[in-house]
Amino acid sequence: MDNMISSEDSQTERKDNGEMKELLEEDVKRIPPWTSQITVRGIVASVGIGFIYSVIVMKMNLTTGIVPNFNVSAALLAFVSIKGWNKIVKRTKFVKKPFTKQENTIIQTCAVACYSIAVGGGFGSYLLALNKKTYIQAGVDTEGNSSQSVKEPALDWMIGFLFVTTFVGLLALVPLRKIMIIDYKLTYPSGTATAVLINGFHTRNGDKMAKKQVRGFLNFFSMSFLWGCFQWFYTGGKGCGFVHFPTLGLKAYAQTFYFDFSMTYIGAGMICSHLVNLSLLFGAILSWGIMWPQIGKKKGDWFPETLPLDSMKSLNGYKVFIAIALILGDGIYNFVKTLLFTGKSLYISLKKRNNVKTCPDEKNQPFDVHKRNEVFLRESIPVWVACVGYVIFSVISIIIIPIMFPPLKWYFVLVAYILAPALSFCNAYGAGLTDMNMAYNYGKVSLFVLAALSGKENGVVAGLIGCGLIKSIVSISSDLMHDFKTGHLTLTSPRAMLASQAIGTAIGCVVAPLTFFLFYNAFDIGSGEYKAPYAIVYRNMAILGVEGFSALPHHCLELCYGFFAFAIVANLLRDITPKIGKYMPLPMAMAVPFLVGGYFAIDMCIGSAVVFVWHKINSKKADLMVPAVASGLMCGDGLWVLPASILALVNVKPPICMNFMPSMRS
Repeated sequence: MDNMISSEDSQTERKDNGEMKELLEEDVKRIPPWTSQITVRGIVASVGIGFIYSVIVMKMNLTTGIVPNFNVSAALLAFVSIKGWNKIVKRTKFVKKPFTKQENTIIQTCAVACYSIAVGGGFGSYLLALNKKTYIQAGVDTEGNSSQSVKEPALDWMIGFLFVTTFVGLLALVPLRKIMIIDYKLTYPSGTATAVLINGFHTRNGDKMAKKQVRGFLNFFSMSFLWGCFQWFYTGGKGCGFVHFPTLGLKAYAQTFYFDFSMTYIGAGMICSHLVNLSLLFGAILSWGIMWPQIGKKKGDWFPETLPLDSMKSLNGYKVFIAIALILGDGIYNFVKTLLFTGKSLYISLKKRNNVKTCPDEKNQPFDVHKRNEVFLRESIPVWVACVGYVIFSVISIIIIPIMFPPLKWYFVLVAYILAPALSFCNAYGAGLTDMNMAYNYGKVSLFVLAALSGKENGVVAGLIGCGLIKSIVSISSDLMHDFKTGHLTLTSPRAMLASQAIGTAIGCVVAPLTFFLFYNAFDIGSGEYKAPYAIVYRNMAILGVEGFSALPHHCLELCYGFFAFAIVANLLRDITPKIGKYMPLPMAMAVPFLVGGYFAIDMCIGSAVVFVWHKINSKKADLMVPAVASGLMCGDGLWVLPASILALVNVKPPICMNFMPSMRS
């Protein structure tokens, strides 16, 4: 009986393998040439999707600094946009061009490259840290915080800076794409997840699945947009509207604990893991619920009574520097861990290759892997093109950046570009194994080094711009490898992938600064809802690099030591004892509420609770619909920012102020 079942199973397996082989052979035959994979309608769709997500991530950058990964939802929007376009074309009786998985991949790649500039361009961190408001917040009387280190945001220098720094990262690792994707077989989880979704859309049953996701996306997009519009009418003054609703009471509201009805962060909470959301809530309770009220009582003892609480020598100094300690502890631990992990993995891989006398027989590989490798290598990108391009862009950057920012000397930029390929390789290899992009940590290391080497007068600017330089190269090269992985699994040409990444990057270099100035001119950036917490963090990191610990308020150093150690221990426990470690909060996530407050952590935990309950009720449906619903919530709320900003710019104010105060008691 067992033998009969085994025989039936093997026959079924052979049948499935045969069907898969036929389908893959059909896919290979239908692959359009790489020049046809990039289409005009695809570029138009990419610009639209890139702009929408640029607005969303810019809002998140300037409010909390927490930005989840949108690759999967960008692929969904790409599918929605072209399917909608084809329906319109069909009604007009024009011949519609078939929509392939390769075009879907190209649109997703181009759109992600576009909004990635808004994510990592420094608009909420190292570039914004140069403006006058952040300079004042860091303390005018702080030694090392020189008035010469101020550079107000402007479209011309921001666009120029992005163009001369971002394109270098595109070419840093192109010669190593075969090694990373085929030889080392790195998984790149985000790239793989995106490819699985795109492949799923373009199957016989994919349309049915996609229709459900599209319907869910459109329903929640509409609801979120209309809710944003409705809320606007009640925000006609400072502290007005649903965003200031004291949901948990006025005492809790005073300590930033309330639900602000933000669809953006509910959607973000649905995408982020439960651990991230609970870490945010824990950080909010620890800081705003316990620490800041207690330290505030030390006024007159730990810091002078005459100082306002937002001074860097007062309570605000503890908020900023303790958050920096958590960020640095988490960053340094993961930086060292990733380097060791990368080194060990490389050593094992090289050892295995050296032990194999002959190359592995391609015929022994699974059919789908063999075919995908064949397509991936068919249209190679010449190594000399990548190398010459890298040198040309590097030379341009070495000349222009010191002219734009004289404190950053040309030889520092030269050294950065010499080291960049090695740093990019380490980061991309680690991201391929763990899905963690450590570019910010590479940037922070360079920030401290350059700030210390450049001295008091030049250290802040040199550190901040040098940080952006390294972070940009390392991050973009890692993102490109994620895209190459997606292209490998969807049978998309690497040449088309690189071209679409370049197009998206060029578009992003213009769209991201324009989006930033939409917020910068319409809202009060640096205070209120748009605190831009990382701007003050990065500036103070640079000051710390210049001045050392003399910049800290009384007893702040001891607290920083404690939280730095906590970050190291929490990560160690997570890696060494998973049973205990799974209950440890993420220090990087904990640090954000220390500066911003607890309200957005409550929003994200609500999103997390929705996903948890949905999985309990119907796990299969939740897996299908959560990305679509979350994307709809974020896109609707994010898109409302555009008309709200335009209304603010033309001085149209909401008609009603809804405010809350204690009741009058007799």
